[in-house]
Amino acid sequence: MGDVLHALPAITALRRAQPSWKIDWAIDPRWLPLLSAEPTNAPEDADRTEARPVVDQVHVVPTRAWKRKPFSSETVDGIRDLKTDLRAGEYDAVLDLQGAIRSAVVARLSGCPRIIGEAQPRETIARWLFTERVKTHGQHVIEQDVELASAIAGDVLTHVTPQLPIDCEAEQWCDELPEIQTWKPVLLIHPGAGWGAKRWPAERYGAVAEEFAARGGVVLVNAGPGEEALAAQVVEGAAGHAAVVACSLEQLIALTRRVSLVIGGDTGPLHLASALGKPVVGIYGPTDPKRNGPYGGRFRVLRNPESRQDHTRRQEPEAGLLTILPKTVVAAVVSLMLEGRETKQAQTAEQEAWPS
Repeated sequence: MGDVLHALPAITALRRAQPSWKIDWAIDPRWLPLLSAEPTNAPEDADRTEARPVVDQVHVVPTRAWKRKPFSSETVDGIRDLKTDLRAGEYDAVLDLQGAIRSAVVARLSGCPRIIGEAQPRETIARWLFTERVKTHGQHVIEQDVELASAIAGDVLTHVTPQLPIDCEAEQWCDELPEIQTWKPVLLIHPGAGWGAKRWPAERYGAVAEEFAARGGVVLVNAGPGEEALAAQVVEGAAGHAAVVACSLEQLIALTRRVSLVIGGDTGPLHLASALGKPVVGIYGPTDPKRNGPYGGRFRVLRNPESRQDHTRRQEPEAGLLTILPKTVVAAVVSLMLEGRETKQAQTAEQEAWPS
């Protein structure tokens, strides 16, 4: 999820620079709602809409299912069909923005003679599958992806706010949530993370939620797949002053558009909030926010400088992460809320001084 969201600004910029180009995307079916709210068999020549704002066509690549049954006839047939579909596209260039072996292999399946990737990709072996290797200089992965996209744009691209699909059913579901039908500020908490070392304790999220509610706000706790018990722990830590919301990815996009502020660790939903321009508080431990942190918009990143960068999937929270206290997170939330209020007041004053 994070990889797709980090790549979207680059492809949105490419789309704006070259509006007539045909731009397709190969993606795991779990993350399809980040690109399209339409069925995958939508006509290739259909005009792009709010439901599919950036790409023309999507190739679904269920690598997760293939990995579970690598030698099954279903997997073999699926890979063969994908190869046929990709080669039918007759692409002039393939851009690997993930830098993984599996994404580079998918790029090779296209049969395209021009496959572009980073000179130093995430998985080193992947570089040998590229025909062109671009040396990037940006520190953040979004900056690196924009540099890669510039390699085929014919110009130097700059970061732009990514466009995400609008799903009408998800929007309606969100509008009917009682917590959204309020004038109060709404805080959305994402307590989950890819592995335990990145996960700030649930009871500390609960303490932040209780304080936000005491200040007059509404708190929602997102329960991703398999995270229902974790979300319930946050609500318990908040003495019941929060509500769990379990939703699809389409619904999460709609919900994030409507909340006032988002808190979480280095996880996909936090990157979603940042992509949608929402104020975010990122709580980081073993991963580097300079590369994977919030980007653009208003945000606060909390990380102990003593935290060691380590992608080992340990179950226990990283030691530096545990030094971040609820009061520090509350202070960051208050700072962002006050900053947002001052910005609105300044905009209102400007509009009154210069009426349209």
